[in-house]
This record gives sequence, C-alpha cells and structure tokens, in this order.
Amino acid sequence: MAVLAAKGIIKIDLKTTASSGSSTSVFETGSLSVSSIHVDTSNIASPPKPLLIISPTDEGTYPVLLFLHGFELRNIFYTQILRHISSYGFIVVAPQLYGLIPPSGIEEIRSAAAVTNWLSSGLQSMLPEKVKPDLQKLALAGHSRGGKAAFALALGYAETSLKFSALVGLDPVGGKGKCCQTDPKILTFLPHSFNLTIPVCVIGTGLGGEQRNCITCPCAPDGVNHVEFYSESKPPCYHFVTSDYGHMDMLDDNPPGFRGVISGYTCKNGNGPRDPMRKCVGGIFVAFLKAYLDGETADFKAIVNEPDLAPVKLDPVEFIES
Repeated sequence: MAVLAAKGIIKIDLKTTASSGSSTSVFETGSLSVSSIHVDTSNIASPPKPLLIISPTDEGTYPVLLFLHGFELRNIFYTQILRHISSYGFIVVAPQLYGLIPPSGIEEIRSAAAVTNWLSSGLQSMLPEKVKPDLQKLALAGHSRGGKAAFALALGYAETSLKFSALVGLDPVGGKGKCCQTDPKILTFLPHSFNLTIPVCVIGTGLGGEQRNCITCPCAPDGVNHVEFYSESKPPCYHFVTSDYGHMDMLDDNPPGFRGVISGYTCKNGNGPRDPMRKCVGGIFVAFLKAYLDGETADFKAIVNEPDLAPVKLDPVEFIES
C-alpha cells in the first residue's frame, strides 16, 4: 500500500476567519525564477518515465509536487500552470506516463508509483545547483484521468516508498459514467468513503459535464467527476468549481502536435481566454499547498472566505474541516 502521512495535519479554522477586505497575490506569478528541465530515460540512472521538471533556480530546499497528466495529453501541455506553481517555491515533477496508446489504469498507476519511488535516489541530480527537494513534503496531483490515477495512487493501488502529504484532483474523471468506471474502480458512491488521511483539494469545471456538440461525449461526465471525488473525500477536504470554464481550459494556449490540436476540440470550452483560468487554478494549488505543506494559511483562508478574489468565477466553494 502507499504510505500516507497520517499525523501532523495542519488545522485551518476557516469558520472563524470570514472577514471582508482580504487579499492574496497567489493568482499572479510568484517571485522566484524557475527553469524547465526535460529528462529522458536514456541510461540506468534515468527515471522510469520521461519527466518535465519545473524547479526554482534560487538556492533553497523546496517541497515537491508530483503531477499526473490527463487522458491522451502530454505533460508539456501544462507548462504555464506548473511554472506558476513552481514560482512560489515548489519543485514540480510531471512524468509522461504513456505515449499515443494509453495503458490500462492499473499500469498507469504503477508507472506513477515507479516515478515516486525514483525521486529519493534520482531527483536531486536533475535539479539546478544548490536546489534541494524536501521529500518530507511531497504532494500528489493530477488532471482528468490523471486526477483519478492520483487518487488511486494515494489510496494504495500501487506501492510507494514515500509518504504523500496532500492531494489535489484537477477535474478528476473516473470513467464514462457510474456503470462504466475505468479500472481500478475506486468510486464507491458513498460519502467520505475514500480511505485517506491527508488533506484533499478538488478543483472542478462547470462545463466539464456538458457535451461540446451532438457528436462528442462530456469529458467529465456527471456521476464520476469532481463532484463525486469531493463527496467521497474525508475531511479536511475542499471543493472549488470554475463554473464558466471547461475540462481543458487550464492547458497552455495552442499546445503543440496532433494531440494538442485535438485537445481543443474534444471538450466544451469556456468563452473567455485561458490565462485567467490558469491563474485561478495555479493560485488555488499554491494556496492549498502552502497551507498544508508549509503552514502558511492566509492565502487559502482568503480564497475560501472570499471567492471573488479569484480571477474567474468560483461557484460553488465548499469544504469540510477536520
């Protein structure tokens, strides 16, 4: 089973902090310079999967975020949002879990576990000089099918040697519908049934459950999308919905290649530009991770108590405290 951080969860008393006039800067790029590092699998010391690593370049020791890409997408499609997160002092490791043909769900999760297990021995050598990873503060996240894979990995569907301290699901998808879950079938449709003891943040999209046209299916179908993943999470858990945006609207503008082109036509998208969506999602990631990995809770409290601070509409915003 995956090893989860069961003790020492930071308490955030949101109910006693609701006040007007809050502010936060996490929706804008952070102060740290970052670099993008592409790592292949060419030698024995290489990771088990190709990686996009985005790291601060300033000297320091930083928490680590393992980010799993969505179905038939490439890790580089998330470059802008991952650079945003990294600019606040996080080392982001985004594996390319498969090529054109997706593996079974179990194999995908095992690949993510293999990358996790490589971090202890291999990550340091890939980072800029005088930058060190703090693997005692390791967070896990994923988008779409990768969001479901992140939950499955946290639930112990593959063995890992490191502890996860926080989990973020970015519009996670568990299958085509309640009767058509992808393997492994982790959704039980029972409230708070996930056997997790770490804080969970679920970020959903308002348009993910809608069809783009009469030919395509919804990319994040009702019943197996962010709503159910939040419902099955145990406290502390949080749920933010970008109501006017779609399932792919956090990706880079015009991602390259055939898969990049297809990604813009398979799901219903919002009418506005993607940049505000990326800033919103990136800011929620940063605020949540700062709160639960570093104990810096002010930004997260501000967003939860005053969702209008976000650059896009957040509705609903809900949470259950521990």
